[in-house]
Amino acid sequence: MAAASVVSLSRKSQDKLIAYYSTLQENQNITREELRSKFEEADKNYQREKDLTQEQQRAKSANKGGDADRFQNMTIPIVMPQVEAAVVYQTSVFLTGQPIFGVVADPAYMDSAMQLETVLDNQSVKGGWARQLMMFFRDGFKYNFSALEVAWGSEVTYAVETDLTVNSVEGIPTKVIWSGNTVRRLDPYNVFVDTRVAPCEVYKDGEFAGFTELMSRIKLKAFIAALPDKIIANVRPAFESGKGSNNTAGSMNFYSPTINPDVDESSFMGDGSNWMSWAGLQDDKPNAIQYKDSYEVTTLYCRILPADFDINVPASNTPQVYKLHIVNHQHIIYAELQTNAHGYLGILIGQPLEDGLQYQTKSLAANGSPFQALASSYMNSIIASRRRAVTDRVLYDPSRITAAAINSSNPSAKIPVRPAAYGKNIGDAVHQFPYREDQAASSMQQISTIVGLANSLTGQNQAQQGQFVKGNKTLHEFESVMQNANGRDQLTSILLEHQVFVPLKTMLKVNILQYQGGTTLYNKDSNKVIEVDPIALRKAILDFKVSDGLTPASKLLNTDAWTTALQVMGSSPQIANNYNVGGLFSYLMKTQGAKITEFEKSQPQLAYEQALGAWQSMTQLAIEKGMDPAKVGAQPLPQAYGYNPENNSPAPESAKQPSSTQTSGVV
Repeated sequence: MAAASVVSLSRKSQDKLIAYYSTLQENQNITREELRSKFEEADKNYQREKDLTQEQQRAKSANKGGDADRFQNMTIPIVMPQVEAAVVYQTSVFLTGQPIFGVVADPAYMDSAMQLETVLDNQSVKGGWARQLMMFFRDGFKYNFSALEVAWGSEVTYAVETDLTVNSVEGIPTKVIWSGNTVRRLDPYNVFVDTRVAPCEVYKDGEFAGFTELMSRIKLKAFIAALPDKIIANVRPAFESGKGSNNTAGSMNFYSPTINPDVDESSFMGDGSNWMSWAGLQDDKPNAIQYKDSYEVTTLYCRILPADFDINVPASNTPQVYKLHIVNHQHIIYAELQTNAHGYLGILIGQPLEDGLQYQTKSLAANGSPFQALASSYMNSIIASRRRAVTDRVLYDPSRITAAAINSSNPSAKIPVRPAAYGKNIGDAVHQFPYREDQAASSMQQISTIVGLANSLTGQNQAQQGQFVKGNKTLHEFESVMQNANGRDQLTSILLEHQVFVPLKTMLKVNILQYQGGTTLYNKDSNKVIEVDPIALRKAILDFKVSDGLTPASKLLNTDAWTTALQVMGSSPQIANNYNVGGLFSYLMKTQGAKITEFEKSQPQLAYEQALGAWQSMTQLAIEKGMDPAKVGAQPLPQAYGYNPENNSPAPESAKQPSSTQTSGVV
């Protein structure tokens, strides 16, 4: 089923929407510039690229030229290890499960739950959701602002089929229109949202949210071709407009920061020129489209009253969500009324640190950057001392010794004296300052202290960052320390769960239930093909619960208690009488990461083995009493219970024996 509800816009409506878009962008000029500046500061600290001093640049150039004697300044890595440790924890919580999002339901809807889970799993693999969410986590810890776009999209794919009418083994590609949920991390530098509401509530309470991305000519052609419908009259003007032709404020345009001075990414972006024409490859037909090299394409989600923009749709005075694609900030090529049942804007914003100050709250990287700067100053003082030791400082008499001779870079060079020094004491011509280094050891201790303070601020320790910590703790003591150290990370996980993953799961589930068509997919967990029935999915809509990997470490089953439980469970008849021991054992094993459900005996096998055991007992009893064992009855056969010993699967009904052949149970 198609999700798009394409709207036809008059020229007047388009002009009003462009004016609305331009106004909301202009109103955010100051805010976006401040945010971009804050993001750049975080990235420079993360990449350790803030030192632009002349001494550092000279030493760096000398090292590049092969001079290894020059000491570069050193930025102590504090921000990056802290950010990466936080990303690793959240990744282990949310993204290491298979599938990423599980589905549970009432037993009556378990088949439908498996269908929904299979659909989610296939969409997550195709869309690379794990990669997108990892970048989303990293943005959050660097900037305390991270964005995801969640939408129901479609794209053209190809399936390879074999033509059985010809004698050939070659496959024939067949065009297939794929549709499903897409989850994409957005570049925070080019995201704009309604700042009148809290960032994490933009999706439900905000009036607008959007982002701008850069596209080449070929990418834009493919992008427009994939749209279910488009505003044809605007396609050619959009292609001919070119990046930068809008003459708008800078904050509206696509922004690419320069963080690494060795790589200027902006030089790869293009300036909107028609390079095909410059190279002589442009079509010279009179009516040929004059393409440009690159374009800025904005996706805008807005909650508006259609009547305000002369859009003739039902309930035009009721707030409705629209999705617009705008090329170079002036040409609307696509307009879609979002008919999603959830009614949210398609962009989710996450803040790993949320204290009510919204955009003023510092990120994890911003909290660690002062400690990184202070620790680096101590380290650079040590390096400056080493430069002093290598280069030395002396006083010399220029009338006796030349400057070139005293400053020679050759450590074994002989220094001639001028004639004026003949017959005089050479020691009087040079005076060396004594070199003393008394602060290096103290500075190194200070660095360790500063790093410890930074970790204390973020609630981390060296072990969490993958560093070896020398000590005499027992395994139990170490586990207790690490369990308590995960408290901050668990708090962040719970916050992200309710900020982002709850609405994300809602949007994914509702989109599938609303738009998913019938298809056949492979379920990796159960190793079988699943037929997706959209009718069955929609009947069970209220019974589905989509889960994720949020399981705090402190709430996992304790290893010692787990071992004791297994021992008691196997030796206590009372437990066996009150619990389904087989299912309990499978659950306990699953909590430790072992999936053994595929080894569980089927109900036909259990019934057959129970009947066989009873027959054997009664036969043995008959023999002991001197009775004819044949009177007990025939030995039960697997087929009588629908059990096939070869594959542990139910036998067909025709293979089952009549009930008269089963054990009578009487001796």
